[in-house]
Amino acid sequence: MAQKGGGSMYLTKDEERLLESDNDTIRKCMEILVAEGEANEAERLVEVKSAHISGVSYDNIGEAGLEWLESLDAKLKVPATLNPAGMDVERWREMGIDEEFHEKQMRVLRVFERLGVRMTLTCTPYYLLRPEFGDHLAWAESSAIVYANSIIGARTERESGPSAIAAAIIGKIPYYGVHIKENRAPTIFVRLKGDLAAAGYKAGRELRDQIPYFVFDRSVTEEELKLLGAALAATGNTVMFHAENYTPEWKDFEKPAEKIEVDDRLERACEPDLITIGCPHASVRELETILKLMGGRKAKKEFWVFTARDVARKAEKIVQKLEELGVKVFSDTCMVVSPATSKFRCIMVNSGKALYYLPNKRDVDVAFGDLRKCVETAVS
Repeated sequence: MAQKGGGSMYLTKDEERLLESDNDTIRKCMEILVAEGEANEAERLVEVKSAHISGVSYDNIGEAGLEWLESLDAKLKVPATLNPAGMDVERWREMGIDEEFHEKQMRVLRVFERLGVRMTLTCTPYYLLRPEFGDHLAWAESSAIVYANSIIGARTERESGPSAIAAAIIGKIPYYGVHIKENRAPTIFVRLKGDLAAAGYKAGRELRDQIPYFVFDRSVTEEELKLLGAALAATGNTVMFHAENYTPEWKDFEKPAEKIEVDDRLERACEPDLITIGCPHASVRELETILKLMGGRKAKKEFWVFTARDVARKAEKIVQKLEELGVKVFSDTCMVVSPATSKFRCIMVNSGKALYYLPNKRDVDVAFGDLRKCVETAVS
């Protein structure tokens, strides 16, 4: 092993050769990983099983990001999936996306396709390529990071879009943080009451980057845990949680001494002209639940549901029935990263993450309700 530069991270001879590569992209990718590792006092790099890349919507990355992406010239070492874009690539006109945005967004997607990234366009890659317990990953979508660490028991830090790309090309990531078992211990005991998305929205602000050990006042589903993690990562910096009787590592550590309680009371309301579900993207079970809650009634307000295209294909009959009831089921994007939602005045969500980002990102008012309330609002 040989130390490279003035930092503390050691590189193998093969890794040093990559850092001195004649290929600009490979060299830049190694520089990104070394800088990340030294900033976080990582001892070494570790091989990853997959990468998940954020910063896909042209609305987020702009012209500078597009130019950087188009400069990349390398192939991937490990499988990589892609976060949502700024539009449904098939129904973008129906969403109200203009030609110029469509052209720029497609340029972004062509770069990733050329690199060999799987065109998943979803924030829920675990529904398509589910990691195994203990796998090291390089994921850059905050909600997916919490899901992978907490619900699956895989290991990923909160990567950026560029560092996830670098990891996909090099096949490694710095070994620090929650990649290391002892750093995954819970630091605070939290009793959550009521709706987990709402309670998670409030808890994230208080917890910041702590690792909570959750106890709930009722039985919860995996989809609710997904919404909880997304909210925590949006309002705070949490990369994982433990949930008593639900997550795979909840028995592995001592319970924290510090205890708090968080409820789901939120005072956020307006009269919605758009109801949205799917932040993170809806699962097949959530699509089934929406259809059941509709009870054959037609939507009387704009009602958009977002899901991965692969999930929509698996649930083709359910999607068809929802569309017949006036629900628009879009793929490849969501209410947060698409400029299409900017034209509405008040958007209703069941997502703590969307509740956090929409007011600033889209300059709209936001109302919150659980899944049942969202459906009832759409049909009333």
